[in-house]
Amino acid sequence: MSFRKGLLFISAAVIVIAAAFAAYCYHVFTSPVSTCQDYRIYIRPSDTRSSVIQSIMASDPAASTKALEYLLKHRNYDQNIHTGCYTVKSGATPKQVTDMLTSGAQTPVRLTINSTRTVSQMVHNIALQLMADSATIEKRITDTHLLDSLGYNPATIFCMIIPNTYEVYWNISADALIKRLLKERDRFWNETRRNKANSIGLSEQEVMTLASIIEEETSKTDELPIVAGLYINRLNRKMPLQADPTVIFALGGERPKRVLKEHLEVNSPYNTYKNAGLPPAPIRFVNTRSIDAVLNYTKHNYLYMCAKEDFSGYHNFATTLSQHNANARRYQRALSQAGIR
Repeated sequence: MSFRKGLLFISAAVIVIAAAFAAYCYHVFTSPVSTCQDYRIYIRPSDTRSSVIQSIMASDPAASTKALEYLLKHRNYDQNIHTGCYTVKSGATPKQVTDMLTSGAQTPVRLTINSTRTVSQMVHNIALQLMADSATIEKRITDTHLLDSLGYNPATIFCMIIPNTYEVYWNISADALIKRLLKERDRFWNETRRNKANSIGLSEQEVMTLASIIEEETSKTDELPIVAGLYINRLNRKMPLQADPTVIFALGGERPKRVLKEHLEVNSPYNTYKNAGLPPAPIRFVNTRSIDAVLNYTKHNYLYMCAKEDFSGYHNFATTLSQHNANARRYQRALSQAGIR
């Protein structure tokens, strides 16, 4: 083979190899990272390039990650980790995923805050859904200096948060979360709701206090406005509310199965058997449905309520004490027959 032919052969081989390598690189860098449906990965401060790759492979074992790992390394991702929740979309290329991760283009998450009886329960529920731990959130949300600056205190903290579902970033800080919840609280208490509160002679805090009582009294949504109307009737007549949930709250600690006469003697401003009017603050966090039940209470003449003898969770309502006593006797008989003390 002449030198010229040999040179042409080598050149052709180099071209073929280069073309093959280019084709391989094109395949690697354009092959989708995700071969399945969209999925989410959650990145914490302790994560690294390797652990992020592992998270992707755990969500999609067939994922092509060679090019992604190269691009993340090339962009010094280990020195610039962005925490948060990220959605890896089906068919996303390595460059698209790299751009998302290195720019911190995270996906919002839905934070569902349920109505709970204590701050600790509330915080635990929140922490299960966010990056922040419960201790950090609780320490900040119960900080007396912060509460004071916001116009709240440890008793009225129940008024600060409206249980609902909100869209937030998974890595939201405790301070940013509080700011967001206050914004949502102000949004909830719009002009329409404020006007309704004024029309029944209650402040926003008083509405939420009454809502916390009726939420403890009944688990039946259709009964909430009826119970609210009953207590508003008692308030208007200057009658003690005599609400068992307030006594249970005043007792603190473990909740008794039944409220007995001895419990009614507890010395507390929350004991509505011994104190007229509403207690000084809510006895729990309350659902929006309970607040709206107070604002849209059912107008009737009921002054008394007693659990139904069929144990359905519903109540018998009465306008007179004699009617109420008859309802109470039926319920007591049902308890005795069921062997419940």
